[in-house]
Amino acid sequence: MNWYEKLNKYFPVEEMKSREHMERLLEEKGDVYYKDESPQHVMMYAEFDSFIFIDYVWVSSETRGQGIGHQLIEKLKAKNKPIILEVEPIDYEDSDTEKRLHFYNREGFTHAQSIGYNRRSLATNEETPMEILYWSPDNDSEEVIYEQMKKMYEDIHTYKDEEIYGKSYQPVDEVLVYDESRECEDILSSVNVTERA
Repeated sequence: MNWYEKLNKYFPVEEMKSREHMERLLEEKGDVYYKDESPQHVMMYAEFDSFIFIDYVWVSSETRGQGIGHQLIEKLKAKNKPIILEVEPIDYEDSDTEKRLHFYNREGFTHAQSIGYNRRSLATNEETPMEILYWSPDNDSEEVIYEQMKKMYEDIHTYKDEEIYGKSYQPVDEVLVYDESRECEDILSSVNVTERA
């Protein structure tokens, strides 16, 4: 199985970029978009001047719990920039969503509760609400994280979308909302931090 098949098998269809989209990001935006892979893992991420966005992380089920995910995150933390990622809300039918939250909680990530994020999937045409997690060495505000998410959305998620998919994603201001009074509980507060992923 190649790197794309591994990701495609693991992530829901509405969260996956097409293979062409990711290959074009790697080729045409290779100064920003990166693939870090071994037989045990695949990590796709974008590194900008002021932050890092983790697009996908996959660790093989045989090696989970051996610290590979922790090592990948530590490698990014060493760059001393905020790290941002998207997670789906907890689905109690799917134990993986909870395991992911346990993992990021243990790695010191924070839930950006004032950032609303809901985009329509081009694959399924369904709205896909996501939550934003971030780690910041300088305790950046959620407003700073919001501005960084907007840049990432425009530079990575919607890159040549019409050319690749035949249609466009929604504009950034429809997808991302910053609202300090947003009613949203901290999705990391409900996870048990002692469990090992």
